Amino acid sequence: MTSNTRTPKARALGNALRAARQEKGLTLRNVAAQLGRDPGALSRWETGERSPKPTDVAQILTILGINGDHYEEILAMTRGTTDSHWLAISLPEQRQHLAALLDFERTATAITQAAPLLIPGLLQSTSYVRAIMTSGGVPPEEVETRIAVRIGRREAITRNEDPVHFRVAIGEAALRQVLGGPQVMLSQLDHLLQMAELANVEVYVVPFGSGWHPALEGLFILIESNHAPPVVQLETRRSGLFLHEPSDVEIYRDAAEGVFNAALDPAESRKHIAKICKEMEAAR
Repeated sequence: MTSNTRTPKARALGNALRAARQEKGLTLRNVAAQLGRDPGALSRWETGERSPKPTDVAQILTILGINGDHYEEILAMTRGTTDSHWLAISLPEQRQHLAALLDFERTATAITQAAPLLIPGLLQSTSYVRAIMTSGGVPPEEVETRIAVRIGRREAITRNEDPVHFRVAIGEAALRQVLGGPQVMLSQLDHLLQMAELANVEVYVVPFGSGWHPALEGLFILIESNHAPPVVQLETRRSGLFLHEPSDVEIYRDAAEGVFNAALDPAESRKHIAKICKEMEAAR
């Protein structure tokens, strides 16, 4: 029996099935007819409203002619779709985790982020991204692709139609940590000021003198959508974690407000960023 979930992993599994079907140029009705199922059932699997059994997924992948590693990766996603969290540790699951994050950002209505040590990905300049990638041990042959993916994420907040409302608290350490050299950082801060002028973007700076606040425990992102339950994303160097249980989401919602309470308001934050720019210019 399938389960009613809409968990992050169920949604990611559904996205993987939809992408595989569309890549083969087949409609829901095409696949449903070969599977002997109602098209509505497949639609609910692809949206994550229901989680198919592993045998159902195996049949779909066979119909689509998918085999090898791709087959195994998608089939593995059927495990834990109803769990209270989705922890990704293996490389295949981390790739699925990133794909899910990109989709959640793209379809979000609001994103709230606490970023104590690095400029958030949605607000990073190209040269800043490159500095992170080249210094962070990314294989040289993957650098350009990863930069393109990171920069592509900006579209969620810069598109003309229904851009995501982005509210972010950035630690002063992120503004002063020089990555890629002074010119790269100046370019990044200038880009940040430009993005902060967007009507749908609110940038708050948490100054060094603010005392303790929840973001000192680490980065977190709260993603909200009109068509799916809210999700919290956490990340370490070796793993990614999605939380969706209401009690977990509420803890991070409260944590976000604690961070914003410790921050300068958007107008003062822009002044603070401009001040840091001037200090960096003077020190060159």
